[in-house]
Amino acid sequence: MSIRVPRYSQFHPASAASSNAMRGNRAQDTQPEIMLRRALWMMGARYRKNVTRLPGKPDLVFHKARVAVFCDGDFWHGRKWKSLRHKLEDRANASYWVKKIEANRRRDRRTTARLRRAGWRVIRVWEGDVRHDPSAVAAKILAACTRPMNEHRTGLPVCRMARHPATGRVVR
Repeated sequence: MSIRVPRYSQFHPASAASSNAMRGNRAQDTQPEIMLRRALWMMGARYRKNVTRLPGKPDLVFHKARVAVFCDGDFWHGRKWKSLRHKLEDRANASYWVKKIEANRRRDRRTTARLRRAGWRVIRVWEGDVRHDPSAVAAKILAACTRPMNEHRTGLPVCRMARHPATGRVVR
């Protein structure tokens, strides 16, 4: 199913500065993603990044634990959506941005559902939380990786990651 996303043809940038700022946003390897990956690596976790063969191309994937992690931008994915929507309605190109972010949120829900149906545990973290305390977010992700999957729900075997008794690092 394709998503109908509004196009820029009828919209004009509010200013050259805002246009340049939006153009500079990256799809992967954002600062919060790098902060999160660094925290996970320091805790001994090993992962794959931007796995294209999974729906939604998760930012981080722990294959053995079947955990997919998305680091969602606060603006692009609509954190505190009611408040953000209200603020957007007072800005330039309001209809475009409201539709765009609503489409992103719908796509996120569909992607999460597809991964869960395929037996993956999906973790979505907000960029603001990662910026505030990347180690705490990383610890929550590692906890999810070590927790057994719901075997009766997915029909898949339980996946666990153990910690080395001396170092505390994750051992496969």
